[in-house]
Amino acid sequence: MAGVSRKPDRDRSMEFKGFLNDLKDWDDLLKDKDEKLKGHARRNKKPDSLQNPGIIDGYKEPPRKIYSSNLNDEALPDAASEKELGNEYFKQKRFLEAIECYSRSIALSPTSVAFANRAMAYLKLRRFEEAENDCTEALNLDDRYVKAYSRRATARKELGKLKASLEDADFAVRLDPNTQELRKQYSEIKALYEKEVANRKSGALKEASKESQRADGLQVESKIIQDDYLISNRVHNAAASSHKSSVVKNERVQHKHELKASLHDVASRAASRAVASAAKNITSPKSAYEFEVSWRALSDDSAQAQLLKMIPPYTLPQIFKNALSAPILVDIIKCIGTFFKEDTELAISLLDNMVKVPRFDMIIMCLSAKDHSEVQQVWEEIFSTRYIPVAHTEALARLRPKYCYREQQEKN
Repeated sequence: MAGVSRKPDRDRSMEFKGFLNDLKDWDDLLKDKDEKLKGHARRNKKPDSLQNPGIIDGYKEPPRKIYSSNLNDEALPDAASEKELGNEYFKQKRFLEAIECYSRSIALSPTSVAFANRAMAYLKLRRFEEAENDCTEALNLDDRYVKAYSRRATARKELGKLKASLEDADFAVRLDPNTQELRKQYSEIKALYEKEVANRKSGALKEASKESQRADGLQVESKIIQDDYLISNRVHNAAASSHKSSVVKNERVQHKHELKASLHDVASRAASRAVASAAKNITSPKSAYEFEVSWRALSDDSAQAQLLKMIPPYTLPQIFKNALSAPILVDIIKCIGTFFKEDTELAISLLDNMVKVPRFDMIIMCLSAKDHSEVQQVWEEIFSTRYIPVAHTEALARLRPKYCYREQQEKN
């Protein structure tokens, strides 16, 4: 029985081993087929580097931006996006990064806003000279940009250029008189400038007083000795000694008059030299701001007339653009009147081109009654057709209604 029972067990064991061998063979067959299929797919498949330029076989590069040659393509980095990024850095007080962004924006497309924003970042870093230069560049692009004037005023104040700073602050206030911050800035700079002027004058007066006292003391002492010697000789040679006191008195009175006359002569010559020197330094302005600064610096009528004469009349609209003010316009009309008779053709050309300045009609309409009266008086007394050649009569007749607006309204 035992032998009968062991035989079937061996048979079963052999059958089980056979079954395992069959499974292994089947598994090997499947793997072989799978490898063949994969090999066939690899042979037919293009390399990744050919399918996609951004992939190098086995390595995928980060996606890159493809920049189009079309300037309007949104993917192209532009000046505006760089400026906005700079603004974000500025808000985070990362001023160096902001400056880099503004610089790229300017390189792509320079604008007054980008220059002024970079100037503000320079101010935060106390780099005042660069801030001043950027504000100047901004104003070269837009001479009515209030923020550029205000920021340049701040830079110039810190650089100790108080007079130029005050001029910038003043111009900013006149362009935007309703902004309280600008008015406050102007008041602060004005106070600093007046203090500086007072200190300079005080120091100069003290020094001049000391020098004058020393010089006057020596001159007076020398003159008195000399005069006493001369008077003594004259008195000694006089026939009557009773006139001695009278002679002395008359001599000294005459001497005082001579000194006064000499001082007046010196003052007159100094004033003439100052006017001549100012006239030599006059340069033709390129903007309304430069014109007003030069105009206010020239208190002499002849110097202001010289400034007008050196400006080509046809450039007046480009110089003033939208920045012409009523007081300046009235001053220009009066100044033209000072050389109207001697240079009528130039005067009429200036009057004709002033009409072409933007907002001229609005300024004339809004003149005060006093200013209107002054303009009309100049026209009646100086620009009258009675004093000019017939050739210029027609031009003046055409210009008069534009300048004498109220007179024309009353006629209508």
